[in-house]
Amino acid sequence: MRIGILGAGTTGKLHALAYQAMPGVDVAAIYGQSLTNAGPLAQRVGVVATTDFGSLLEDPAIEAIDVCVPSAVHRGFVVAALDAGKHVFCETPLALGLDDASAMIDAARRSGRLLLVALLMRSVAEYQHIKRAVAAGEIGRPLSLRTYRWGSYLRTESPEFRAHYGDPTTELMTFDFDVIIWLVGLPRDACAVAATAPDGRPGHVFALLRWDDGMIAEAEASGIMPPSFPFSAGLRVVGGDGVLDLSTTIVGDVPETRLIAHGRSSTEIHVAEEPDPYQAECRYFIECVRGRADPEFLSAARALEALRLSVAVQHSIRHGQSVTIS
Repeated sequence: MRIGILGAGTTGKLHALAYQAMPGVDVAAIYGQSLTNAGPLAQRVGVVATTDFGSLLEDPAIEAIDVCVPSAVHRGFVVAALDAGKHVFCETPLALGLDDASAMIDAARRSGRLLLVALLMRSVAEYQHIKRAVAAGEIGRPLSLRTYRWGSYLRTESPEFRAHYGDPTTELMTFDFDVIIWLVGLPRDACAVAATAPDGRPGHVFALLRWDDGMIAEAEASGIMPPSFPFSAGLRVVGGDGVLDLSTTIVGDVPETRLIAHGRSSTEIHVAEEPDPYQAECRYFIECVRGRADPEFLSAARALEALRLSVAVQHSIRHGQSVTIS
């Protein structure tokens, strides 16, 4: 199977290297806005670099396109690829708005091709352990959840600064909203508040989600932490019989992760070594194209649910009121 990579940034590089290591998969080309951008990665992978997106669409040997360009421009690339008969794997967030997401999903239905989304947390071993434990009732009925995801990508002085990124409701919270929905389903409503970033956008966001059965969740995300503050993320699930508490801090490029189960006593859980989550999600996409895995696990419909929560949180911040999730 031959696949074209759109984007030569961090995710494009990780995906290209993941495909390169898979038997029976060839990276056909690396697309970028400039050869200066795409060239180094293409050279590392041993393929051509191109600024001609159309050439990938016109190549009948290319079966799939992996989209790792900025979220704001996903729609044009994804729809064009699907209309050209290619299967598409798109980075998270699928889109920054519901209209763009719906247009991509409509294109997939129209073309009869797969549109899957890199819902990364579903491929992280510790999150998978929590999913299994909650489903098995190991901590009793879930009562509350808390997620956080803190970075400094909205600060111009930070090495993490990304001018083309959206605010934390989409760029960060979408990952955790997907996890929350994966674990316990869609909430009834959402309300949120935010401190503003220097450019006036929401910079540090708190969202409260509620379910009909009384369960609650708090999601926190920030793009305005100090540059010296390490990127951090976490998930806590409180159940009637116990608690699962996951925390990850990235120091340099190395994640430091702890998963602790609290009940009558506290136990640190060491999850069995799993494949790199980027490799795992790329492999899952390839297996879906080959008809050997269920596309529903990483479907665009799941990504749309998470985006709906992000949009509801944005609405709540703007209007200062709770938003029903219909």
